[in-house]
Amino acid sequence: MRRPRFVDLSRFTLKYIFNWRFWIAEITKKSNTYKKVVDKMLFEDDEIVVVPNTINVNKKIESEGSEFLPTEVIKEVIKRNKDIVIMNSCLCRTSNKCQDYPRDIGCIFIGPTSKKIPEHIGKKATVEEALAQVDRADAAGLSHIIGRNKIDTVWMNIRPGKGLLTICHCCPCCCLWKVYPNLDNSITDKLEKLDGVSLKFDESKCKMCKKCLKERCMFNALSLKDDEISIDYDICKGCGLCVNSCKFGALTIEYTNEAIDNVVNRIDDLLEIR
Repeated sequence: MRRPRFVDLSRFTLKYIFNWRFWIAEITKKSNTYKKVVDKMLFEDDEIVVVPNTINVNKKIESEGSEFLPTEVIKEVIKRNKDIVIMNSCLCRTSNKCQDYPRDIGCIFIGPTSKKIPEHIGKKATVEEALAQVDRADAAGLSHIIGRNKIDTVWMNIRPGKGLLTICHCCPCCCLWKVYPNLDNSITDKLEKLDGVSLKFDESKCKMCKKCLKERCMFNALSLKDDEISIDYDICKGCGLCVNSCKFGALTIEYTNEAIDNVVNRIDDLLEIR
């Protein structure tokens, strides 16, 4: 019996398209027509927020009398939804044969469209199982990207896209969004820093071990200039991966008090299911 089309498409994506991602992204800067086609096919209506890993966070967020770590943004969204699927493994790390981070910590999908995800890709999960998955990702040193991501509905061949929210757990070496520097600005603008997040660099504590550079920032915000660590704050997304790599406290993430409610409410609106 012929298998459903989405099985063939997902396997094709796993084996081939992932390896072409940098080439595909680069052309969006060179051809306006191609950029419009790629945007329409893979990024239309996307709105994605980077949420830092909570390891090494130097300050909690206060909101309406309660205290939250940044990951509570994600957990609050999960608690508000009953349709949850956890991916069996990470597509990016599996495709890239990652050796540094767990391949079995896959994305979390929430929203009514998640019910259409086939079991060979992900399994239906409880709120408790999803919260535990977030904790596992934190412990593994992964940062989180949450939002509406059209590319997921394309490779899984499920609709509607506005009924699906993706929570990715990203490593610096394999994440799909490593293509960020290669994409045209009109597309990269859809990937945002969490409101109220800022990266701080204390040069007096830096030992120039350069581990933050070796870990490779997904967004190319860190570089070496005149034998000193340089940070481009305009493109930094506050993912916290460089903070986790620094053992001397030279890099820290700080937060303002608005970070929780604004993002949770915005992400609620993204699902458009209420």
